[in-house]
Amino acid sequence: MEPCQWLLHIVVFLHNAWIQSCFAQTPPPVRSSPTPTPLTAQGPETLKFRLSGFPRKHNEGRIEVFYKDEWGTICDDDFSLANAHVLCRQLGFVSATGWAHSAKYGKGTGRIWLDNVQCSGSERSVSVCKSRGWGNSDCTHDEDAGVICKDERLPGYMDSNVIEVQVDENKVEEVRLRPVFTMATKRMPVTEGVVEVKNKDGWAQICDNGWTPKNSRVVCGMMGFPHEKKVNKSFYKLYAERQKNRFLVHSVACLGTEVHLAACPLEFNNGNATESCPGGMPAVVSCVPGPLYAQSTAMRKKLKMQSTIRLKGGAKHGEGRVEVLKGSEWGTVCDDRWNLVSASVVCRELGFGSAKEALTGARMGQGLGPIHMNEVQCTGHERSLWSCRYKNITAEDCKHTEDASVRCNVPYMGYEKTVRILGGRSRYEGRVEVLYTEANGTLRWGLICGEGWGTKEAMVVCRQLGLGYANHGLQETWYWDSSNVTDMVMSGVKCTGDEMSLSQCQHHRTVNCQKTTARFSAGVICSETASDLVLNSPLVQQTTYIEDRPLHMLYCAAEEDCLSKSAAKANWPYGHRRLLRFSSQIHNIGRADFRPKAGRHSWVWHACHGHYHSMDIFTHYDLMSANGTKVAEGHKASFCLEDTDCEEGVSKRYECANFGEQGITVGCWDLYRHDIDCQWIDITDVKPGNYILQVVINPNYEVAESDFTNNAMKCNCKYDGHRIWVHNCHIGDAFSEEAEKKFEKYPGQLNNQIS
Repeated sequence: MEPCQWLLHIVVFLHNAWIQSCFAQTPPPVRSSPTPTPLTAQGPETLKFRLSGFPRKHNEGRIEVFYKDEWGTICDDDFSLANAHVLCRQLGFVSATGWAHSAKYGKGTGRIWLDNVQCSGSERSVSVCKSRGWGNSDCTHDEDAGVICKDERLPGYMDSNVIEVQVDENKVEEVRLRPVFTMATKRMPVTEGVVEVKNKDGWAQICDNGWTPKNSRVVCGMMGFPHEKKVNKSFYKLYAERQKNRFLVHSVACLGTEVHLAACPLEFNNGNATESCPGGMPAVVSCVPGPLYAQSTAMRKKLKMQSTIRLKGGAKHGEGRVEVLKGSEWGTVCDDRWNLVSASVVCRELGFGSAKEALTGARMGQGLGPIHMNEVQCTGHERSLWSCRYKNITAEDCKHTEDASVRCNVPYMGYEKTVRILGGRSRYEGRVEVLYTEANGTLRWGLICGEGWGTKEAMVVCRQLGLGYANHGLQETWYWDSSNVTDMVMSGVKCTGDEMSLSQCQHHRTVNCQKTTARFSAGVICSETASDLVLNSPLVQQTTYIEDRPLHMLYCAAEEDCLSKSAAKANWPYGHRRLLRFSSQIHNIGRADFRPKAGRHSWVWHACHGHYHSMDIFTHYDLMSANGTKVAEGHKASFCLEDTDCEEGVSKRYECANFGEQGITVGCWDLYRHDIDCQWIDITDVKPGNYILQVVINPNYEVAESDFTNNAMKCNCKYDGHRIWVHNCHIGDAFSEEAEKKFEKYPGQLNNQIS
């Protein structure tokens, strides 16, 4: 081809291409009038959703969607309650109660996946609603949408707000250990047996050819056990020869750090599964239970002896906020880079299995004190979290809103089969019935005597049934429908609150109940979330002083029993009382508002001070000697529970004025200033010496909390008869046991009873 002809061809080609591109162009999308299209590219089964942001409750937040391996947000343009209904259902809630615009829960990061979403409200997924299409948005993160869901879960829904392992569930749905010894089938937990996997055709075995301890470690972790041990195969070989086995998997190659067997490389059998394990037998695994589930008492004590890590704020055993001991002070772990591998190291260290969920964003409540670790990166083989790589914290790195938490795999114990609640308006409430074995071996349901039944006992029942925390423990249940069960089979139940089953609590050997009719049986109201009150201990230390107050100014305080007993013998109105005064600032760092147990119809009006009492005792104040003898006491009736102030972005909800609602909102605090009545301890009769000041919030456990161990605060006190020095104020569980022993020579008191 001649050079001129070649050049001409090029010019013609470029000219045609330019013309085609001009005709193909369309105007850019206009924000006010999008062209909505159904989101059919991605089905509901492949999307994930979560709630994020702060401050928020567990059922509200910025809505985020996981699409194409990336989390992103939804723009608030054209957003509606109908959209929120669809999204809340995908999050596992029954419906929405509202929605939020303009990044109310904070600005997200990454992609804005959806814009101009238009749902009717009945769709099974937001993916079938109309919108601009995936990733097509002209919004900024200042317009991120949020949802407020009704705090009621869909039946059988498992929490989706988690960091998940990627598994092929079409191949392996479940794994179990099937015991073959007669005795082992009756004992809980099951620690040894044939490994079986479940797929669409039912249960099948795994060929043990090439089976390694690393595979066993993964299986044991799934079953809730920290370690595996060697199996005696002799018996199982004989057993296998007599059985017709169906082998689904013929090769497993785990690293030992996986949290699910399906995350390991697996080779599945094709063709005749009964003959696909030549010379082999079904894989058998034997696991070592953690101290909490061990048969021997010595093993149970082992965990407590050596623990430098703990879980706080969880409703069940094996879940909670991760706290680690550094030096002698407990602190939290920042959630940057927090994942299932690191979470599994925590779980195994505590005597549980691998991690089921690695939770971020203070999902189990906020901790107190220091944040000891950041950007933890474990390989999965470490014996302790401290052996993993991590960074030290600086003040700018992390806040307690980013505290990491875990849910661990725990052994199945079958505890939920021995207790039930019936008659309530939902599955979260009802009259408590226990399965009782009579002398002749007959099983029957009986009621529990309501006398002495309280929050701690209710906590055990709610945990046993997997229903979260206890909102209330009820001593009368006449307002609920009665079942045909009328007999009392248990009375005098007293729990510490940590038991896994009601059967582990103390109770009468034989039933001893004053009121034996069904209306006076025990009941519970459970909840997925709970409040958590904690005292600002530095403020107590900063505000403590002594005041000699004239008796003529203390008449109202005497009426409320805020003075020591010797005040009754004083020459009223002459003379004075010596008062140890300080401010109390009580924060709610939990996941539910703190509300008085009694409804406003039963609050007591106190005319002298001119206010309503919503709780009999809200706080105890005690001054004790070094050997634990109480030398002076005070108490604080909850005359006004309200939001004095809140963290940035949190709105006040409770105010006492004009007979308003009382409570403390999550993220807010109630301040009792040092200069108000009864905010003191009467130390008129106290001699000079060294003492311990102790303050206990919610001392009678009237209101449920996710953690009662942080309700007590202690300070060292020195009194010379004229002045007082207060130092080393701290929350009761902030330091190690060794540090506490040096601080004091006695375990402390929580019951406010003069000894």
